[in-house]
Amino acid sequence: MPRIPVHTIDSAPEASQETLRVLEKQFGKVLNIHGEMAHSPVTLAVNAAMNAAIAEHGTFDARTREAIALAVGAVDDCAYCQAAHTLAAQGAGLTEAQTVAIRRGAVDFDPKLDALLAVVREIAGEVGEVSDATWDAALGAGWTDAELTEAFAHVAANLYTNYFNHLARTDLEFPAAPPLQR
Repeated sequence: MPRIPVHTIDSAPEASQETLRVLEKQFGKVLNIHGEMAHSPVTLAVNAAMNAAIAEHGTFDARTREAIALAVGAVDDCAYCQAAHTLAAQGAGLTEAQTVAIRRGAVDFDPKLDALLAVVREIAGEVGEVSDATWDAALGAGWTDAELTEAFAHVAANLYTNYFNHLARTDLEFPAAPPLQR
């Protein structure tokens, strides 16, 4: 049961309404997470601003962005984000089996992506700390310092939504991500 009711555009505070309109156009509806964030215009605006900065300045393709989101969602155990990004990742060209592999940390289908996601998982799971071995392995796999630095922005944006979903107990409005066999 969610802690925070989901606003519609009309019921949201005036300062959240335009951002909700933009998000509704982008996603085809007001997602539960956005309708909950709308209670606090600053919370919704920060989320929108981070994503706008990534869209404007980011260099990763959709497949890589979704893989990062899946890895962070798995580290944080965010059911909402794992479900949302499983669908988005499939739209970006990953198979369901690949999305599960990413969430499990077993990306044997793409060694370069695996090296990036190792950095991502350490950022998310170790409060920003990344071992020299993990960093060096990512560089060795072909990622640049600039790309590894950009990965931090993606992790931060995903941590923001993961943590908000834990706080709000956001209800899923799409199918749950496939379970992980551990």
